[in-house]
Amino acid sequence: SARSPFVIPITGMAATQSHQALDAMTFESWLDQQNLTSVPLRWYLDYCCRDDYGAGLSVVSAWAGIHYFASRHGFSSPGHESPLDRDAGVLTWPQGNGWLTQRLAVPLGECLQTGRVVLRIASVKHGVEVDVLQVATGKTERWQADHCIVALPLMVAVRVIENPSPALQRAAADARYAPWLVANIHINAALHDRPGPAPSWDNVQYGVDQATKTEGLGYVDAGHQSLARVPGATVLTHYRSFGIDAARRQHLYDAPWSFWRDSILQEMSVPHPDLPGKATRIDIMRYGHAMSVPVPGIRASAALQALQAAGVEHPRLRFAHSDLSGYSVFEEAFGHGHRQGSTLALG
Repeated sequence: SARSPFVIPITGMAATQSHQALDAMTFESWLDQQNLTSVPLRWYLDYCCRDDYGAGLSVVSAWAGIHYFASRHGFSSPGHESPLDRDAGVLTWPQGNGWLTQRLAVPLGECLQTGRVVLRIASVKHGVEVDVLQVATGKTERWQADHCIVALPLMVAVRVIENPSPALQRAAADARYAPWLVANIHINAALHDRPGPAPSWDNVQYGVDQATKTEGLGYVDAGHQSLARVPGATVLTHYRSFGIDAARRQHLYDAPWSFWRDSILQEMSVPHPDLPGKATRIDIMRYGHAMSVPVPGIRASAALQALQAAGVEHPRLRFAHSDLSGYSVFEEAFGHGHRQGSTLALG
């Protein structure tokens, strides 16, 4: 709308000429045009882009960079919050988002079939065929339905859908993904609490030059909302994004577990010198393709717009994934899924 030109989710948001101009350039180029050159500001904006989009301000579009801030309506600068903002809290669970997915799965009962890998999706004369592999048994089974909602990353959908449409092929070819590394660090005692603000749930290490620049995106404390009177053992989850550079992706793939362990501990030891002595276990996971990066031009993609239109490219298939919005945010995936599910339910 004219009052809120940037919203989440972006479905139905008009692509104005100003949006198209922002989508055509990188966020870094736009900042240069606006003479926004402050080193701390650039560091903060780059961190925000890497954290939400998987790549920095030299890679993401200016539209995405501005959208990160302009779409969060109700945000107030520190010291100017409303009473509601000041009382708002962050809800966390030791299992992370796993707790939410478990609660969502409970009412589905036997309708939720897990432990299966989709091998093929095909539109046939009277419906849709979905071939899946049962991981536990190694057997293949075929499901049949009138319609199918494909909630898969585009790079996966184009491989499993039989005879993918030109729009799907184009959108998958244009998509750029940022690999991630996630490390869960188990510590047997609370970290030393320095004078100043209380320990936070989300913690970010600031660095502004090559000597102090950090690779990581900080860490979250799984036990932040523990009701224990004395802080104790907990799990710290550390994140790193690697952008769209092929060499960095290869480095993530090639470097051994010990390299990442040492690198992470060295980085986190700067604010927490006592961390290495309290760490008892580190679990590291590499995600080769994790997040769709909003590179310049992706907002105006005709291919993505075609896939969002129900039943146009594949009459019996509906697409629902954050990839369709060109960037990876949960609300986008939820919005596409709700819209497509409602379309089928209403018939």
